[in-house]
Order: sequence, then structure tokens, then C-alpha cells
Amino acid sequence: MKDIKIKGATIPALGFGTFQLDSEAANHMVKAALNEGYRHIDTAQMYKNEESVGKAIRESGVPRSDVFLTTKVMPGNLSKKDFLPSVEESLQKLGSEYVDLLLIHWPNAEVPVEEYMGELVKAQEKGYTKYIGVSNHTTALLDKVLATGADIITDQVEYHPFINQDKLHHYLLEHDLSLTAYSPIAQGKVMGNSTLKSIGDKYNKNEIQVTLRWLIQQEAVLAIPRSSKEQHMKSNFNIFDFELTPDEMQQIDALKQENKRLINPSWAPEWD
Repeated sequence: MKDIKIKGATIPALGFGTFQLDSEAANHMVKAALNEGYRHIDTAQMYKNEESVGKAIRESGVPRSDVFLTTKVMPGNLSKKDFLPSVEESLQKLGSEYVDLLLIHWPNAEVPVEEYMGELVKAQEKGYTKYIGVSNHTTALLDKVLATGADIITDQVEYHPFINQDKLHHYLLEHDLSLTAYSPIAQGKVMGNSTLKSIGDKYNKNEIQVTLRWLIQQEAVLAIPRSSKEQHMKSNFNIFDFELTPDEMQQIDALKQENKRLINPSWAPEWD
């Protein structure tokens, strides 16, 4: 496993995401992922599966201290009156005194950045989380986030071979921040891509494995693929026995020109 070290945090570069996994599936898959060797688990208030994720960690036999656990505060809970109570509820559901990383899931146009970042810092000061960060924040929003003085470590955003996140990635590197890639395999759309397939054939890997390897070979990039099938979860973890050449990295980089965004809800900010 490759780790990303940033501002005192050591985070496994490959995590297991739980988006769209219902309670039963989340419980089963998180246990299976931990058994396979994953040590970075990602959930959120919006996923409605925190309770199952927490239960799976406890039932897995893996010490809580060995798991890097992330959850996220949903847009409706960003106001001063709702923020901390919602985090306390998340911890209760997770059955843990703390999370390793607490993120703002999406910005909320009705709540100023300064207000929700102030509450996020308070959550950290109270020991509810070791580290803090944001998700779905653009460079313009990150300027406001950093102006508050909050010591964030990551921005979790959609990132896969078919979207161009160069501007954001460069910004994050300039500010000593990491990029956590969600939907890293473009919701399965990387399968069948001729560039990824041809590179994969060389290493006896599939397009998904090549994509995940491409992501974690980039500087300060983490990836959190989600899977509802054990065989896929295991296959996703099998990416540490090969390395892409600089030329192969560039070939995959060239696919970004398609610039296809998959996640773009009505409340999304104006993207970079």
C-alpha cells in the first residue's frame, strides 16, 4: 500500500468508498474490504450508511486505530446551529469517539464559507476529528476556505481519466494539499477504453486497475473507488505490483481532453 503523508496525517492512497451502498451492502462490503487489506474507509451523512459502516469496522476485528475513517457533513447541516449536533450524531452512528477526517461534503450557497469552516475547526478542536478538509470545492471557494486559516488537508472531488482537473490539482499542490478522487473509474466507463486496455494488456491488468494506478502515481492524489461486488473490490486493491511508465502516464493524461463530468447536481458550485 502506498501512503500519502500530509500535514502530519498518513493516509492510505487507496481507500474504499461507500456511496450508494445501502445499510446491508455497506456492512458486508466494508468488512470484506478491511479483510482484504483496505485501511481507508469513506462514508458521509448523505449516504445514510454511517451506522452500518461503523458496525462493520467494529465487527471486522481490525483495531479502530488502524482504520483511517472519513465522513462528511451534508449541505443542510452547515449552519452554525446544525453543524456540531450533526457531527455528534454521525459519531454516535459510527460508534466512534472520533473520525480521522471530517469533510464539508458540498458548499451551500446559503451558508457563508467562513461560518461552516468556523464550525469545522470547532469540531477539530473538540476532538471529533483528527483532520479536516472539504469536498466539491473549486479554486475560488478554496481561496475563501484558506483565508479562514483552517488547516485543511484535502479536497475530495470527481477525478478520473475523462475529466480535466489540472487547474485544481495544481492549486492543491501549490498549497500543500491532497486531492481525493471520487468516481475514480468514471462509474465503470473506463472499461472498454482502448488506451487503458492496451496499457493493461502489457501488465495483465484491466482498465480499472490501470486507472487506479494512474491516479495513485500522481503527486498527492488518493482514490476511493466504491464497489458492491467483492471480486471488484479485491481486483481494485491489486494495483501495487506494477508501475506505469512516464509515457503511459502521459497517454492516460491525454484522455482528460474529453472533460466529461458525471456528478453535477443542481446545488453544485460553478466548476473550474
